Amino acid sequence: QVQLVESGGGLVQPGGSLRLSCVASGILLSAYEADWYREAPGKQRDLVAIITSGGSTVYADSVKGRFTISRDNAKNTVHLQMNSLTPEDTAVYYCNVKSAVGGMTTGDDYWGQGTQVTVSS
Repeated sequence: QVQLVESGGGLVQPGGSLRLSCVASGILLSAYEADWYREAPGKQRDLVAIITSGGSTVYADSVKGRFTISRDNAKNTVHLQMNSLTPEDTAVYYCNVKSAVGGMTTGDDYWGQGTQVTVSS
């Protein structure tokens, strides 16, 4: 059974940093694309960052230059380093692992339960 478990969320002040982790089990993460999404209260779930199976990365304009997505294949883990956080970054952050080619989902599509990030003074 495939399982994704996010961790690393919490309460930080504006300008602070957090590092989120997504540990996968029941799946070989190196063979899949991994994405981070976020969902703020009352809003749609939005794509934040992508890392492909080949290591290419894509970021939403709102986080480009501040967030970095990476993978540690030896630990079957995806990370999201978040710097210069603002209150607009407050949301539940979700890990998504999928089969994808050319930006299109081609098969498997898995989600974690999410981790809360709150940016406030």
